[in-house]
Amino acid sequence: MLLEEAVSSGPVFFSLAPWIVFFPLIGLLINIFFGGIILERSKSGEKIVGSIASGASGLSFVVAVLQAISLISHPEGQIVTLADWITIGDLSIPWAFQVDTLSVVMMLVVSGVGTLIHIYAIGYMHEDVRHNGDPGRFRRFFVFMNLFIAAMMILVSGDNYMMLFVGWEGVGLCSYLLIGFWYEKGKDGIGNALAAKKAMVTNRIGDFGFLLAAFAMFWTFGTFNFHAIFEKAPEIAAINPNILLFITLCMLVGVTGKSAQLPLYVWLPDAMAGPTPVSALIHAATMVTAGVYLVARMSGLYLHAPEASALVAAVGAATAFFAATIAIAQNDIKKVLAYSTVSQLGFMFAALGVGAYGVAIFHVFTHAFFKACLFLGAGSVIHALSGEQDIRKMGGLARKIPLTFATFLVATAAIAGIPPLAGFFSKDEILWFTFASARGGSPLLWAVLATTALLTAFYMFRLLWLVFLGRSRVAPDVAHHVHESPWSMTGVLVVLAVLSAVGGFIAVPHFLEPLLPLPAIVESRHHFEKPLLVVSVLIAATGIAAAALFFGGDAKRAAAVGERFAGLRRVLANKYYIDELYEAAIGRPLHWISEYVFLRLSDRALIDGTLHALAAAARGGAALFSRVQTGSLQLYVFLVLAGAVASLLWIWRHV
Repeated sequence: MLLEEAVSSGPVFFSLAPWIVFFPLIGLLINIFFGGIILERSKSGEKIVGSIASGASGLSFVVAVLQAISLISHPEGQIVTLADWITIGDLSIPWAFQVDTLSVVMMLVVSGVGTLIHIYAIGYMHEDVRHNGDPGRFRRFFVFMNLFIAAMMILVSGDNYMMLFVGWEGVGLCSYLLIGFWYEKGKDGIGNALAAKKAMVTNRIGDFGFLLAAFAMFWTFGTFNFHAIFEKAPEIAAINPNILLFITLCMLVGVTGKSAQLPLYVWLPDAMAGPTPVSALIHAATMVTAGVYLVARMSGLYLHAPEASALVAAVGAATAFFAATIAIAQNDIKKVLAYSTVSQLGFMFAALGVGAYGVAIFHVFTHAFFKACLFLGAGSVIHALSGEQDIRKMGGLARKIPLTFATFLVATAAIAGIPPLAGFFSKDEILWFTFASARGGSPLLWAVLATTALLTAFYMFRLLWLVFLGRSRVAPDVAHHVHESPWSMTGVLVVLAVLSAVGGFIAVPHFLEPLLPLPAIVESRHHFEKPLLVVSVLIAATGIAAAALFFGGDAKRAAAVGERFAGLRRVLANKYYIDELYEAAIGRPLHWISEYVFLRLSDRALIDGTLHALAAAARGGAALFSRVQTGSLQLYVFLVLAGAVASLLWIWRHV
């Protein structure tokens, strides 16, 4: 009894919740107003600017930890209202922070991994801004990074759909700014700018579905507040289940954009145009998991829309397998990791679709560690090779950058599902629930994901072999200056590698279970749990063995298979020609309509033509009446008299 009282009366820090947003905002404002002066007047200006941004993110992490501590003694959480935001008639939307187990897990991931990546970026961007010839952009980078942390915190902590939408659009803006950070670089000098535009446009398509869901939600429930919606959901499901199906399907369109699922995944691989810390933070560990968070947060609706949940699972499984097959044939180190991210997001969506919401968030949690470690490890490799990203021009780097290799190895083993590393626990849970969940689990779904897990182990160890092992294929002019990255970068890699190793022992699903209970298991499938666990490990081992067989030594077997199946290899290397298909089916017709219908016909012919005609009529009228202005007094007198006579005649006839 005394122990229970002590726990229930533990420290409460819920009132500090708004500071998870305030600290990053303060950091970016300091760098906006004073960062330029600091860079100009101090030799350590870059370290100071980077430390301000990292400190702001770190303080946000401290607040997130305090929220987690508060939940231990008060697991029910709390709504912290900062201010009234929108009041229109009976509609009232406060700016309020929801502190519960789900939001706090996401806060910890975003701010914790975000802080590590900020620290890493200090060393990375020091070289990157000089390599690209513009040291002045160092400050801008960290302003954008702090802005992203603030927007992501708004997204995961809002207690209503509209506040979440502000964060949703905010992270989209930051993604655009950071993908196009070197906007004048890339193919033909505009490649990076086009990649940023592609991300923005693709996500706007998804956001159309997001907004449709918002409008339908308000029309149905009369509110945007999560708790009020979930309380009314059972009643609405009994009266009109189709409206819940419509809302959840529209929401699915939104999350396929943000979380890069079929068919709106195409922006994410191109987003690798941004600096590597951006790829790690936004396009691997945090922003792309926003869609997973949204579906988990709205689980109160998806539980009443089984058809939508089934589609979520199908989209996730299809995306996971599809992206994994593409990753096998990529030669850009960051593109391999990009398609790996798309594939892993597919695993998360499959878990969501079978009602294992807590397990999906568990994979978000572990994936943030090992994928951030992989991306930052790739950044360390690129840093060592003076910007080279083609894995065909690497090899034998383990001896020259051993710390980067060791951390990359741990993260690669984690994503492959090797026990007892973090990825093993979360991926195995996903495989189990996609097989046995009473909310849509099936052997077919398990088979697709198990095959994908095999491919994951294969392509990740292919990457490891081609980059770090075997003979060196590094160009001679680059090989002589290959060096390990500074401690500000490798230290972060070590921390992330440790988290990739032990993160699976943190019982995230258990922590989330009061809010996101795990689905029931089909009774007849209970006895498959241990055999499937063994199969999961064997799958990972098989993938690794296959990679070693094909790419070990001089990789002759891989080359021979590639020549034998040259057509298939070409299709995979060109990503099934999906980009070309979208360009032919959507891009070119839209360009034609924009050029010939909206620009030439509507804008130039109708709008400009009408305005030009009015201007011409005015000029013609002016020219006609100007002839009257002859300067002759006799003519003016005659015209006045003629006007007077005409007026008198009109009056005589009509009065």
